[in-house]
Amino acid sequence: MSNRGNNQSRNKFNLKIQAVPQLDPIPDKQTATDETDMAAVREKLADLQISPTEREQLEDFLKHKKELPVLSSSDLEQMSVLGSGNSGVVTKVKHTRTNIVMARKMIHLEVKPAIILQILRELKILHSCNSPYIVGFWGAFQAENEINICMEYMNGGSLDLIMRKSGRIHENVLARISLGVLKGLKYLRDEKAIIHRDVKPSNILVNTKGDIKLCDFGVSGQLINSMANSFVGTRSYMSPERLQGTKYNIVSDIWSYGLSLIEMAYGKYPIPPPSEEDMEELMSATGPVYPSSRASTNRGDSVDDNSPKTLAIFELLDYIVNEPPPTLPAKYFTETFIEFVNKCLVKDPKDRATLTFLMSHQFVTSDKVISLEDFISWITKHGIDNETN
Repeated sequence: MSNRGNNQSRNKFNLKIQAVPQLDPIPDKQTATDETDMAAVREKLADLQISPTEREQLEDFLKHKKELPVLSSSDLEQMSVLGSGNSGVVTKVKHTRTNIVMARKMIHLEVKPAIILQILRELKILHSCNSPYIVGFWGAFQAENEINICMEYMNGGSLDLIMRKSGRIHENVLARISLGVLKGLKYLRDEKAIIHRDVKPSNILVNTKGDIKLCDFGVSGQLINSMANSFVGTRSYMSPERLQGTKYNIVSDIWSYGLSLIEMAYGKYPIPPPSEEDMEELMSATGPVYPSSRASTNRGDSVDDNSPKTLAIFELLDYIVNEPPPTLPAKYFTETFIEFVNKCLVKDPKDRATLTFLMSHQFVTSDKVISLEDFISWITKHGIDNETN
């Protein structure tokens, strides 16, 4: 990257951090439906291309949700803190009246009550998002100026937390994760006409059943607008077309996932690219190389971590838009994995890989992909706890 001597030259392309860039028009399928009729639910699940085990687990979750009383803070007993950041705090809680363990995300917003009510209405779409690749939604409620979102508890945790504990993730594990992520994105697109808009390691969750699920996708425009100032880190996973404020579609999620793949393969955010010396250190490490840095959060801030290089936020965004995308070195990774990532990280969205192409790619279909049994063992070893969720 060329040397930029002052703030003006660092942002010479006048990049802007926008709240919600313009979307390509997509069919309006985001009407929340009544999912209380289990017969209707089963009929919908029958249309999904999922295994009998996945269907049974979904039906069990929905059965418990149907029996769940109206959610309130008084019924939720905190068990532990799972994570925190600019967007809020996530805790592991137990619903005392049913003993159901949940993950509760509490988001503090300084907005008018009418805006909070609109956010809660928009979040109702999550009730109809029933897929083995999407984190289950128990419900949402308001407590003072906080939005409380109660989701299925995933006892393996998010992939950024796993990286913080174990370091980089091997490509045969990433292959299995990739197929789950792609199926989740396909479900959101095909069944709900939703673009995720925030694909990154912290929004990919796993559990000791071997499930891989997406969370925190952008179903509420008001919530995104209200939290716009909290999403500096998320910008670092955005595609070039989003950073430039132009129209975007599902392939912007593909870019974000490609960047996330390199981060998980390195155990470190890949921009700017590591030097050969840094790369050797990353690949030889048996655990986190930079344990004091916060994986996948606030990338692009002028953070004081132990990594060799950091960029100010506008330098980073300028780099994503105008410099070549990162690539995996052939010295450490297979040709198949390198090609898969390269297809994700094409600057021009018209030439970027589609979901259909990636789901049939050898990287995710090869017999070298880690088996379900070995994947479960990996999660049990590296996940946030070893309880059965």
